Amino acid sequence: MSKANVTLVRDLYAAFGRGDIDALLAGLSADVHWEVVGRREDYPLLGVRKGHQGAPEFFQQLSEIQEAVEFTPREFLDAGDTVVVLGREKWKIRKTGKPVADDWAHFFRVRNGKVTMFREFCDTAQFALAYR
Repeated sequence: MSKANVTLVRDLYAAFGRGDIDALLAGLSADVHWEVVGRREDYPLLGVRKGHQGAPEFFQQLSEIQEAVEFTPREFLDAGDTVVVLGREKWKIRKTGKPVADDWAHFFRVRNGKVTMFREFCDTAQFALAYR
């Protein structure tokens, strides 16, 4: 089952890369826990969002706040019902025009062919500084 989980997660990144957010959202469970670790008061994309209302809100805000320069998943680690992805990103913060570049780690929990949990770890201080 875990090979299918890695394939699902790869497909979600491919959808994101094409700008097909609807296809990405279709791979999430109705009660998905979507989290970018950090405090929302430091940067609007940080914090927890839940369900089919929270995840679309995240992607809407993402497109409003950041402009993608590079977003590259590099390594997919199969841990059964958890898939860990390591990658690199570069963004331009729309509000200030400042660049941000860092490495990230994404954790996906998959059950019954849907992502039930997403958690991102990145250099949140860099994003907060660039946003101010």
